[in-house]
Amino acid sequence: MEKVQERPSAEEQGAVSDEEDDSENGLDSHEWQGVLSKWTNYIHGWQSRYVVLKDGTLSYYKSKKDTKLGCRGSISLFKATIKAHEFDDSRFDVSVNDSVWYLRAASAEEKVHWVDLLETYKAESGYGSENSLKRHGSAVSLASNTLSTASTNSLKKARGLKEKLSELETFRDILCGQIDTLQTYFDECAQTANGNDQSGANSSTGSQSRAIDFKGEAMTFKATTTGVLTTLEHCLEMVRQSEDLWRKRLEREVERRRRLEENLRTLRVHGPRSAEGPHSTMNEDEFYDAMETGLDKMEEEVEYRHRLKKQHSVIVASASSNNSLASAHRLWPEIDRVTMEQMHYARMSVEDSGGVWQLFAEEGEMKMYRREEEVNGMVIDPLRACHVVKGVTGHEVCEYFFNPQYRLEWEATVETTTVLEKIADDTLLFLQVHKRIWPASQRDAVFWSHMRRVPDDKDQDGPDIWVVVNNSVDIPDLPANSGKCVRLFLTVCLMCQTFIDPPTNGAKVSRNDLTCKITYCSVVNPGGWAPPSVLRAVYKREYPKFLKRFTNYVIDQCQDKPILF
Repeated sequence: MEKVQERPSAEEQGAVSDEEDDSENGLDSHEWQGVLSKWTNYIHGWQSRYVVLKDGTLSYYKSKKDTKLGCRGSISLFKATIKAHEFDDSRFDVSVNDSVWYLRAASAEEKVHWVDLLETYKAESGYGSENSLKRHGSAVSLASNTLSTASTNSLKKARGLKEKLSELETFRDILCGQIDTLQTYFDECAQTANGNDQSGANSSTGSQSRAIDFKGEAMTFKATTTGVLTTLEHCLEMVRQSEDLWRKRLEREVERRRRLEENLRTLRVHGPRSAEGPHSTMNEDEFYDAMETGLDKMEEEVEYRHRLKKQHSVIVASASSNNSLASAHRLWPEIDRVTMEQMHYARMSVEDSGGVWQLFAEEGEMKMYRREEEVNGMVIDPLRACHVVKGVTGHEVCEYFFNPQYRLEWEATVETTTVLEKIADDTLLFLQVHKRIWPASQRDAVFWSHMRRVPDDKDQDGPDIWVVVNNSVDIPDLPANSGKCVRLFLTVCLMCQTFIDPPTNGAKVSRNDLTCKITYCSVVNPGGWAPPSVLRAVYKREYPKFLKRFTNYVIDQCQDKPILF
């Protein structure tokens, strides 16, 4: 396997020599191309791929002849991590966030050359760095950098305020140097005008004019000041966005206070009631203590169930299974639409959501976030959890989450699960009755559950992404709140992505090589009133325990079984 570098022809040598200054300033636009081995998956292992490095972006193709058909994946080196393998002399890894490319060169020398080349391009691709700005000293380079700073794309990327302040410091240093140069020029002109020897003054002026390019310095000064103003506008825009965010938060807090004061006035007028609702006779502390006791009892029941290894059967309704394809079902348009929407939201990072998520629980690799929202006085805080577990695949995690025969083994709050209809092998319609936690009323839910396998559009050679989406639905035969249960409404998305660390020496992939990244999103409307502080305290306590209990259950169930990809 031989690396290929594009070099200029003999006719282009003159053009290349004219561009030497740009090359020294990190503006070299040559392509670097070569053939490397890339780990694809556990079936095909290492495969030869044609790799192209251009403009700070690393792309790969199945072969050189496929370059005109579009790349199979690309990674920007701006925030990439390039790491040589600890034991394999020919292997190195390139990663950006969760996207990891495992690459192998033909020899250790070629690997070192590739790593050095990628590190060099990464350093040169730094946007707005001090070294990058100071290297571009000419008026043309600085004007180009200023236009890039002022572009709409840079505003949309919303880089950090700290980085923009660093840019301002760099612009300040450049501006001070240019002011000193221009001031020296003006001082010499003044001295020449006041000199006694006019001819000598003319000679001196001509010498200084040749030493300092006044027009070039003036253009550079104008470009620098434009860059300062553009960066200041960007900073002001970021401050305005932050101000809008805090104003919205203040408005929400004012609205919550108004509702609380209204509830308090109603309570004083009508007096307390024993039924569930905002006028319950129990205060929030008593309400929370009662729910906490009920949840503890459920935990004890789960532990007892596991100790006895008692198998819980799933109640199956008399409704017949629907063996037709899911796409022909009346609910399929809604199932497909909601699934795609939930996958889109799950793939968005916490940072991409505008900073509205609040971290409320963290344990090891697991982090849980929430947004405080209420509808008609009921808490429906959207929750988002990110977790990483070892030894299982995304398919296995989704299978145990979706399959009803396992649900009662890991779900502590469910009393019965009824399969109302089998829409397809990967789509079911459920009636789920939850255990009552006194003093709250008992809850039930009617929802469809859909499991789907989705190719990773960021890396076509990588393992597929698995997702399970649950969403409430109205069934005429089972109207809400028609019995003893209060109907809750939910939307849940469990998205799992598998990462495989390629084994060395051609060994078979084992569970020690597996890592599964889990993203769990849920929005639950309890359907009935409960103290907001109590619900949020229960969420903070129970959701981390639920996710940890579920993932540990999957690991225990899979440890002695063949890997399911």
